[in-house]
Amino acid sequence: MSKMLVATLREVPAEAEIKSHQLMLRAGLMRKNAAGIYSWLPLGLRSLRKVEQIIRDAMDSHGALEVLMPALLPAETYQASGRWEVFGPDMFRLKDRGERDFCLGPTHEEVFTELVKNEVKSYKALPMTIYQIQSKYRDERRPRFGVMRSREFIMKDAYSFDKDEAGLDKSYQNMYAAYCQAFDTMKLDYIVVDADSGAMGGSGSQEFMVKSEVGEDTIAFCDACGYAANSEKAPCIPTKVDCPAGDLPLEKIHTPNVKTIEELQQYMNCGAELFVKTIVYTADEKPVAVMVRGDREVNEVKLKNYLNCQELALAEPAIVQEVTHAAVGFAGPIGISCDLLMDSEVEQMQNFVVGANETDYHYKNVQLNRDFTPTAVLDLRTIVTGDACPHCGKPIGTAQGVEVGHIFKLGTKYSKALNAAVLDENGKSNVVVMGCYGIGVSRCLAAVIEQYSDEKGIVWPVSVAPYHVVVVPANNKDEVQMQLAEQMYEQLLAQGIEAVLDDRAERAGVKFKDAELMGFPVRITAGRSSGDGIVEYVERTADEKLELSPEEAVKKAVDYIKGQLG
Repeated sequence: MSKMLVATLREVPAEAEIKSHQLMLRAGLMRKNAAGIYSWLPLGLRSLRKVEQIIRDAMDSHGALEVLMPALLPAETYQASGRWEVFGPDMFRLKDRGERDFCLGPTHEEVFTELVKNEVKSYKALPMTIYQIQSKYRDERRPRFGVMRSREFIMKDAYSFDKDEAGLDKSYQNMYAAYCQAFDTMKLDYIVVDADSGAMGGSGSQEFMVKSEVGEDTIAFCDACGYAANSEKAPCIPTKVDCPAGDLPLEKIHTPNVKTIEELQQYMNCGAELFVKTIVYTADEKPVAVMVRGDREVNEVKLKNYLNCQELALAEPAIVQEVTHAAVGFAGPIGISCDLLMDSEVEQMQNFVVGANETDYHYKNVQLNRDFTPTAVLDLRTIVTGDACPHCGKPIGTAQGVEVGHIFKLGTKYSKALNAAVLDENGKSNVVVMGCYGIGVSRCLAAVIEQYSDEKGIVWPVSVAPYHVVVVPANNKDEVQMQLAEQMYEQLLAQGIEAVLDDRAERAGVKFKDAELMGFPVRITAGRSSGDGIVEYVERTADEKLELSPEEAVKKAVDYIKGQLG
């Protein structure tokens, strides 16, 4: 270790919000260059390469072929698929000296499709799955959490090509199995959920999620039937509430400076579930209003998918005032001058309260169809804990999660756009049917640390640990200790164990703290009892310290490491 770049930190960096980010900096795995951009140091790179190899082994064992595509890509391919505009500001764009448009690849569907289009002519070459492990670039609006959400990150992206939908189903299941193999080898505790396809498109997709308190995604899951989905995707079953009964007359009420649901609850002394809020968005710069129950949240992914728009944002105050003719906070469905979408749960309500599209006023006793008619009624809200499971009706649970893998059934979205076709058995040209499969390699490493760490530092699973064993001479100046430590170090290496000798001129306590912080699975210490042929053996996952002979310690370490690697 005296020859290594060891850069541990005692203090938690102020910029690091979550455990994995803190520990990756403190343990010297990486260093920040700019927001969302990091350099990998030796220990971090060793673990990163192990994650890559675990993924590579899983892909290769399931018949996938590895290639390496460029990261600098011409605009024409993305323009042909329509995604040059879809990616919007998330894409890093640049021009060469000839003023041609290029981008730094955010994902590679188009490039792989072009490869197969140009190289594969017959159905006999199919099915085929091709993958790469490479850096991707996305100009995140808010890079955060270290490599969890960064602007440059390492990704494994794979693409399957089949002659028909039945073939795609088989390729999809094959990749599903490969992903399970990879995440199982990393020792990740994950859950597979139904997901939204987003900018990738396609008919269906699933995410491999790691439950984490710091996850930016919400997972909805049912313990009764096993259903699981990203909350962006999970359908919501409408729930009825006890609204005032009867055909009550519409009544305008004065609500001075009462703009929020919370203020309205206090003012009218009733629950938020009896109100309906109207939220104005702009979809590709066109205003649209959305109605949901007062205690619900609009699911903007569902909304964007329905509108099929590229840009969706809350409307600026001037636009809200233009379509409602009122100050912000008093929007409602009656007389609003834009398209009006209503969540299906509101259809179950009667005599509810809405904004009056007049400053300082609301309506009560509002009735659907009598007082207003929406443009469309559909599922537009986000599922929450306690909602009915869309499969079995039992109560849903929710948890935060981090997406580490995502698989898509793309169908012919890209092959049609780019005219990637093969000749079938009858000599007829048919476009290929595609699947897409991504794993966030650098994110996986952070997810492992989120799940495997304690107050002392990282607790690496052996499969991704930068080194398996650290051998520590407590006192470098003691020749007996140094000779014994070097002897055990060489014996471990000879038996295929990745070992490191901490020969730094540091106090024993510093070495021990660093060993715990860096998370080496096993530490063997040659200390004061070395002259008596006794060393200390400690596994990172256990508090027990064993006094063993050097031979016993080496054998125990070898057996433990090889047993963990299976």
